[in-house]
Amino acid sequence: MTTPAVPTTPRIPEAVHRRRWAILGVLMLSLLIVVLDNSILNVAIKTISTPAPVGLGATQSELEWAINSYTLVFAGLLFSAGLLGDRLGRKKVLLGGLAVFGIGSALAAESGSPAQLIAFRALMALGAAFVMPATLAVLMNVFEREEQPKAIGIWAGGVGLAIAIGPITGGLLLDHFWWGSVFLVNVPIVITAIVLMVWLVPDSRDPAPGRIDPVGVVLSVVGLVLLVYGIIKGGELADFTDPTVLATIAAGLVVLAAFVVFEKRSDHPSIDIGYFRNKVFSAAIGVIALVFFALMGVTFFSVFYTQSVRGYSPLQTGLLMLPLAVAQLVFAPRARLVVDRFGNKATTTGGMLLIVATLVAFATLDRDTPIWLLEVVFFLMGAGMAHIMTPTSVVIMQALPREKAGSASALSNTFRQVGGALGIAVLGSVLSTAYRTGIEDDLGAVPAGLRDTAGESIEATLGVAAKLGPRGEALVGPANDAFLHAMHVTALCGAGIALVGAVVVAVFLPGRSKEPEAAADEGELVRTDS
Repeated sequence: MTTPAVPTTPRIPEAVHRRRWAILGVLMLSLLIVVLDNSILNVAIKTISTPAPVGLGATQSELEWAINSYTLVFAGLLFSAGLLGDRLGRKKVLLGGLAVFGIGSALAAESGSPAQLIAFRALMALGAAFVMPATLAVLMNVFEREEQPKAIGIWAGGVGLAIAIGPITGGLLLDHFWWGSVFLVNVPIVITAIVLMVWLVPDSRDPAPGRIDPVGVVLSVVGLVLLVYGIIKGGELADFTDPTVLATIAAGLVVLAAFVVFEKRSDHPSIDIGYFRNKVFSAAIGVIALVFFALMGVTFFSVFYTQSVRGYSPLQTGLLMLPLAVAQLVFAPRARLVVDRFGNKATTTGGMLLIVATLVAFATLDRDTPIWLLEVVFFLMGAGMAHIMTPTSVVIMQALPREKAGSASALSNTFRQVGGALGIAVLGSVLSTAYRTGIEDDLGAVPAGLRDTAGESIEATLGVAAKLGPRGEALVGPANDAFLHAMHVTALCGAGIALVGAVVVAVFLPGRSKEPEAAADEGELVRTDS
């Protein structure tokens, strides 16, 4: 049955409509490199933590910053990048963002120290911030509304493809080349995407774009950096009562509060606080932040579990993560069918509960757990994510007018990146604190000058043990035990966060019967099968 709420004249030009699937392919390639980079890095973090010449000798806090320098800059600039795309044209912004991302990748590959890697990752994030929101904004402007859920499902499946390709590609590269090759691989993909985009992708813009909000951008970035720095520092010291830690966290919260007040009073805010009066929109945005909070933290420690505790190579680790990616690739494009049958509320709540179960399962893993059980956990985790990301992305993108697609996409990705950054910071700090507490009683035989370093992470402990020779062998068993305990604690914390997300969607997301009415209220054409 077709219910017209507006005239049914197609909004998409015929020439663009004919090549819409090819355009979607180019957008997915652009998305691929942004997601690919993070999934590759997840496999490479153990190698980068290894002392030179193999790696950079990065500490756990430096590894967290190598990830979070990317996510914080990315999150802080996403909304302004979305507005610039709406104002200047999404195609122009996409091309510029890809070029900057490629340059940052080449420089990151040649980093000579952890500090340089952190800085060049921030440059990559500057480019990625202009790529991610523009891909969804272009998608919303080349597909008619009735095809948008299917297109968004395929787009979300592209994330699964990147998660599959990333760890395997990273493992292959690390088996044959130096660690910097995991960044250099981005360059040819960027060049290919730019050529195809110039050829195929049409430009679009918002006829009434918002103004850029430099004060809001600065406040959001400064507030997030202070907050995340304080959390990571607390984990590094294993002391969240340290005056420096408390002062930094408090300063971050004060700046973020000032950001919210400024945005509410501004006539051209970076984030229109009014959007959040819509409970459905707010719930969808919040769930994305919560699920990435839980999952990014888990991904961070799972690499150390497979490589440090279980002894798998980077390539083997990449292959072990394949079920997670395959599940996303299979289920994300089909999640809309589940939504059609059961509604957004049931589908997303089921996905969140599945994530909770998999995180609890991580708390049962041991040194000799059959590896096929880990594979089942990864597959179920990917299936859960697919049934969360597709319906919530559709809800968010269709909650605002088509002309504001860049803003809706930027909001979605901002909260996803902020959730991920805080997940790495908070759960990484939980992991670090629990590990240090578990290993400190076994560090008595370590020279006093090395104890602080040895207690920071399992890689640091194993590195010191290797330097001590036969004397250090006694540290390997306690290090594994301390890490497993820390991983179990961290996984249960992540499960608690995911459970909160399940409650949010169960309470606030609409059921199946409300969808046609809500869509009609937005003044759009709605089609449902009868």
